[in-house]
Amino acid sequence: MPALQPVRGTRDILPEDMRRFRQVVDTAQDLCARYGYREMATPIFEFTEVFSRPLGETSDVVSKEMYSFTDRGGEQITLRPEATAAVARALLSQGLAHELPLKFFCHGPMFRYDRPQKGRWRQFHQINVELLGVADPLGDVEIAALGWHILEELGVRARTTMELNTLGDAESRQAYRSVLVDYFSDHRGKLSQDSQARLTRNPLRILDSKDEGDKEIAAGAPALTAHLNQASVDFFAIVREGLDALGIAYTLNPYLVRGLDYYSHTIFEFTTEDLGAQASVLGGGRYDGLIELLGGPATPGVGWAAGIERLSMLMAAPPPGPGPIAVVPVGAQAQLKALSVTQDLRRAGFAIELGFSGNLKKRMKRADKLGARAAILMGEDELAQNAATVRDLESGQQELVPLDALCERLAKFR
Repeated sequence: MPALQPVRGTRDILPEDMRRFRQVVDTAQDLCARYGYREMATPIFEFTEVFSRPLGETSDVVSKEMYSFTDRGGEQITLRPEATAAVARALLSQGLAHELPLKFFCHGPMFRYDRPQKGRWRQFHQINVELLGVADPLGDVEIAALGWHILEELGVRARTTMELNTLGDAESRQAYRSVLVDYFSDHRGKLSQDSQARLTRNPLRILDSKDEGDKEIAAGAPALTAHLNQASVDFFAIVREGLDALGIAYTLNPYLVRGLDYYSHTIFEFTTEDLGAQASVLGGGRYDGLIELLGGPATPGVGWAAGIERLSMLMAAPPPGPGPIAVVPVGAQAQLKALSVTQDLRRAGFAIELGFSGNLKKRMKRADKLGARAAILMGEDELAQNAATVRDLESGQQELVPLDALCERLAKFR
């Protein structure tokens, strides 16, 4: 591939796409603030152990997809494949455990070595919300409701379906594990190599396999819901009651397991049929054991991540912002004065575009291409009167305006 092409699985986000991208981030940021989630950020690379321990050595992310390397100091480093483990690390390393409960919102690039296709890149971007220190199932309801609200504000909620399941507590999963091992052992010879390796280490992950043969076998597996203890049943019942009370529709999917080891109790995904194979646009759940896996104290947590690119692809293009005001100097003498006037107007809050070269016709043509709403013409006559000609490019009307009155006359174009 030519050196001047982007690396496979990466992309340039040009202005038209960036408007959608920015709409996702700004909408999420606004709504998260209303729900009390404060913005934070983590580094885009961490010590590899931050991800390999909590995500699970048998997960696809750890075993196949992480961008890991040894840096010049001999440290094992990984580009961030997801944000939740990094946020949990920040909670511990920044000594925030005594401030619980905490609500965080973050966004930024993630990195996974995967086969690029529509809606899937090797460098992609996510928005994340994390609620730490809340064990109550109503925390799960709030987290899901926030995701629902963001999708609604973006105008894409109707194009998604919320799938919901529970993994139960550790006791329930342990009981279910032995049932799964027995079931899949009877089909060992038909399982993919990956699933055969997972059979003794993490049989729940077989339910998440993308292999078609594995999927067929998993479809007949016993459901986890039949092996939940009463505490897990009660927890999930409260979550469902809360979602019902908020009018949040969902579909129960007993085979939804998500792809990472740290999940427990509630898990959910918002999926769509409009992005081909990349059905999931937002997903997450409860991860009460995550911080313990990183060496911290037992700390409940629940959160989700959403793909900015995928949400952008579902959205209608947001309307462009108001066009600028074009400053058009005519003649060499007007050039420096126009530069000064342009800077003063920008300081006053106006969006100004200054043409750098070309005759009047060319500069006005560029102003039209930019969608300018007004033009400020400055030539020798205007300079002599310490004024400028202001032309409304929609009506075609124009007037001579003293330079010290420009801000007042241009107020309607601010």
